[in-house]
Amino acid sequence: MNTSSPELKKVVAEADDFLPLLGTDHIELYCGNAKQSAYYYMAAWGFQPLAFCGLETGVRDRVSYVLRQDKIILVLTSPLVADGPINDHINRHGDGVKAIALWVDDAKKSWEETTSRGAESVLEPTERKDDAGHVVLSGIKTYGDTVHTFVERRNYNGIFMPGYQAWNPIQVSQPVGLQFVDHMVGNVGWGEMNTWTEFYARVMGFAQLISFDDKDISTEYTALMSKVMSNGNGRIKFPINEPAEGRKKSQIEEYIDFYQGAGVQHIAVATSNIIETVTALRDRGIEFLQVPNSYYDTVLDRVGSIDEDLAPLRELGILIDRDDEGYLLQIFTKPVVDRPTMFFEIIQRKGAKSFGKGNFKALFEAIEREQETRGTL
Repeated sequence: MNTSSPELKKVVAEADDFLPLLGTDHIELYCGNAKQSAYYYMAAWGFQPLAFCGLETGVRDRVSYVLRQDKIILVLTSPLVADGPINDHINRHGDGVKAIALWVDDAKKSWEETTSRGAESVLEPTERKDDAGHVVLSGIKTYGDTVHTFVERRNYNGIFMPGYQAWNPIQVSQPVGLQFVDHMVGNVGWGEMNTWTEFYARVMGFAQLISFDDKDISTEYTALMSKVMSNGNGRIKFPINEPAEGRKKSQIEEYIDFYQGAGVQHIAVATSNIIETVTALRDRGIEFLQVPNSYYDTVLDRVGSIDEDLAPLRELGILIDRDDEGYLLQIFTKPVVDRPTMFFEIIQRKGAKSFGKGNFKALFEAIEREQETRGTL
């Protein structure tokens, strides 16, 4: 992470260091059918099987499949019983992110620091052990039904964590070049953005990296507001979106309606070659939002010279933007679950530390076209 940029210097200066975060440990999604979801992420997205827990490992109420691609770990969890909190979550929200797990050196201290600053505990510090060592877990509540799990694994050398065993199905597809989680975006309700950005500042020591208002993120019909919160080392970035007044229903309102509350809107994953990654994903059936072809007629006038040939970017629908540090390439999938809620962003940074402000209008018009086909605009 280049801490020489003015924005990151400001974040490092403002962010408190009482909660050092080493990175994203894993993302847990609650799903209606974890086994089938696992095969989707393996076959289409190139994730590799890592571990599982369930009846065979002594767990009676749930099953979880753990997948990995480079530094990205997904945990897909489904209930094995008729009633319970996982069922309630799926009934209310559909498939979606339950836990954003953060890798820390000391899970007990992380829990103490955050709960002492007002966070609601969902898991007191708990040690899990097996022959490979022990992991310490703790957790706090954040927006909606989303939680942050703190994972301390410095004394563990096992496959994933105690309670899991290796999972090695015969057929797996090749990775598509996804490397790590760049950022994760949360959608919250009307007037709640500042509440949650203040939560991340007060409870977790984050600082505001950048903000966008309804003048930055608007079209003829809809608008939203967003603030990006980052921890001190820049490894964890959480943009928080809320709706803004517009002539029609915004994508944030649509999400809140169908998710039945606040939650994770999208997961941005990094690649070092977005053309190869998106080509592989598209060949495997992943659908992406498409901007009008006319976008590419003037984009280089706005962003200047880039290393890539414009033709494949145009053909794939990849967007381009530039800031003072460099440029970025990005593209967004259509929703990857049945409800119009969670999706993915694929991003390649060529020095840029921003979030594609110059693409907002084209992107949001593309989203509105999708909303119109769903009858939710």
